[in-house]
Amino acid sequence: MASTHTPAGQCPQCWQHAHDRSIHRRLKPREDCQPCVDHMNNGCPYLVPKTKSSWW
Repeated sequence: MASTHTPAGQCPQCWQHAHDRSIHRRLKPREDCQPCVDHMNNGCPYLVPKTKSSWW
């Protein structure tokens, strides 16, 4: 089971689809996942913002 917390700077959908095997399990062999194809064509609509860091 994948972590439900998306790391900073990552797209929640990309993170979930990459780490949760149950999402793509229902697909037939060589069948494309439509949300993944949409992401490849149009890019990620939302990224989790990184926390502002200060080194001093």
